[in-house]
Amino acid sequence: MRNVKGALSIAGTDPSGGAGIQADLKTFQELDVYGMSVITSVVAQNTLGVKGIRHLEASFIKEQLESVTSDMPVHAVKTGMIANSEMIETIAEHLRPLTLPLCVDPVMIAQSGDALVDHKALQAMRDELIPLATIVTPNIPEASALTGRSLESEEDRYEAAKKIVHDFGSSSVVIKGGHLDGEATDLFYDGETFETFTSPRFDTLHTHGTGCTYAAAITAELAKGKSLKEAVNVAKTFISAAIKHTLEIGHGQGPTNHWAYQNTKRKGEYV
Repeated sequence: MRNVKGALSIAGTDPSGGAGIQADLKTFQELDVYGMSVITSVVAQNTLGVKGIRHLEASFIKEQLESVTSDMPVHAVKTGMIANSEMIETIAEHLRPLTLPLCVDPVMIAQSGDALVDHKALQAMRDELIPLATIVTPNIPEASALTGRSLESEEDRYEAAKKIVHDFGSSSVVIKGGHLDGEATDLFYDGETFETFTSPRFDTLHTHGTGCTYAAAITAELAKGKSLKEAVNVAKTFISAAIKHTLEIGHGQGPTNHWAYQNTKRKGEYV
């Protein structure tokens, strides 16, 4: 087992298990990658919404980072909810010399509509974290917030992707299409070429944690040495299966099914 690949998630918690650190660790496990975590915030939430948030001190986040990366096999890193600029600067300072594949999921608003980060964090994300990113995975509202422009048309999304790569410094971006009408089409850009990844849209309310899970799947594949396009393709299949084969639990917007990808593979089924 000396060759085990490891992925580290730096994010907030979700005690209901559908999003955040908990969803990331489930995804890593399902994709045969050893999962580790550094917690930024402890969140009281469930499928109905966010009840409360307690942020950890940046100095303690640094202690967690040093503890994990000095001892464990970290081959890729994912960031999720990082609530303020001090946290972001601390994390970026630690990650900068490590030169590991980094997936930045710019979590800003919960699916319930609750704000998860402050305004200074948005600028710190642009200045400190995105320039280190191998890939950034915003949905359309997050891409709009990052770029400061409304993304109404297909052309708007292409221009936003270019801005995130060429102006902010990420190596690539995938703008997720979950907020679009029709099929769920994600736009990938690596600084040279565009590619779209499309799946059917499933008629279900249970999509809690889709963004976290999608980004975690990309991170797991990068940890295994897959190319960006290969990682996005697996992640798209993973999250599509997780949404299609819903668990239908919780009294609100329930979680996705993290078992679905491996179960469908074993049965020879495809999304």
